[in-house]
Amino acid sequence: MKQMSKATALALMMSIAGGALSTAAFAAPDPAKIEARKSAKTKVMGERVGKKVIKAFDLYNEDKVDEAITLLLEIDASDDFDKATVNRYLGNLYAQKEEYKTAIKYIRQAVGPDVLNFKDHADLLKLLGDLLIGTEQYEGAKKAYYDWMDFTGEQDPKVYGRIAQANYELKKFADVIEPADQAIALNKEEPNKSYYMLKIGSYFELKQYQNAVSVAETLVKIFPEDKQVWTQLGSFYMQTEQYRKGQTVMEIAYDKGYFDKENHYKILGSYYSLNEIPFKAASTFETAIKNKHIERTKQNVTATASYFHQAKNIDKAAKYYEEAAKFDDDPEMYRKAGSLLLQDLQYAAAVVRLNKALELGSKKKGTIYSDLAEAYLYQEKYKQAYRAIMKAQEDPKTRRFARSWAAFIKEKAQRKGISL
Repeated sequence: MKQMSKATALALMMSIAGGALSTAAFAAPDPAKIEARKSAKTKVMGERVGKKVIKAFDLYNEDKVDEAITLLLEIDASDDFDKATVNRYLGNLYAQKEEYKTAIKYIRQAVGPDVLNFKDHADLLKLLGDLLIGTEQYEGAKKAYYDWMDFTGEQDPKVYGRIAQANYELKKFADVIEPADQAIALNKEEPNKSYYMLKIGSYFELKQYQNAVSVAETLVKIFPEDKQVWTQLGSFYMQTEQYRKGQTVMEIAYDKGYFDKENHYKILGSYYSLNEIPFKAASTFETAIKNKHIERTKQNVTATASYFHQAKNIDKAAKYYEEAAKFDDDPEMYRKAGSLLLQDLQYAAAVVRLNKALELGSKKKGTIYSDLAEAYLYQEKYKQAYRAIMKAQEDPKTRRFARSWAAFIKEKAQRKGISL
């Protein structure tokens, strides 16, 4: 919040000797009238009021702010200019004390008659806008800022930025873009990232994702050393399904060391998967988990397993499915681990995981018993294989398959001279 400094106080005291002009307010910038206001003869406070104001500022300079306010409140000014001047000082002092509601009241009273000098009136309008936006009175803030522009004929990127911010807070997202663009246009020599972020936020709220991406691309060009703009742009490409671009940007950000959030590694992994490079997705997750960039949670371990599964790295996929299962004794994860170990011809290991899934109450019993039957068969454990395939027949989903396999297992056992 804007506060009045000691230097401002001294400047205010000096202005007592040459105050302001009285002229009518107007609704739109008029260069001739504005110039006339600036050059008009100033008005001086009455001697009685002026002495009290000087005394009040002596107290202020002694850090006796409350005493200064008390003295100013005691002034009974009859002249409009004197009243406005006293109210102006009260507004500034209350703002310094962070009593913003009271400050706003006195500033409104100071600017209402439009009798202060040009600069003082203009400064108060801008301060009023700042106080109103700081107290979340956004509509009032916008009016004060537009009044300042009408009164001075000036344009200030910060003012436009605050108008854009006010519209954002009011959820008038479509109305954010124009003042934000004005702020950007007036601030080209020293670009302000926040103006662009207001546009991006508004475009996202309006679901205009491509526009948001375009602004984010501009930010990367303007602030190439800002790590945040790179990772933001990388994530934004996900919304527009520009997965190749997203991967490229996130890879650049990764190589530059710009990743500082777990989500950055996850986004890069997602792009590798979406771009059909699952092994890189799996490796990204695996390395990030080992380096503690991604938390070792069940969800993240399962994602790692899934990526290795997509990459047909069966052994590692099974390993991570089993690790995920151990977080909360998840039978489905044990089932997946067992099924993959079966594919990898690790029959004994598959049996252990599949039986664990049954023990924990998996609902996919038919599938598990079918896999168990196969794992036992290839170990030439025909009796166990036959018992498992008979259990698989109890599940309607695997009954037909299990019946054909039962005959096959029985035939294999008979050839080996084993009675079932």
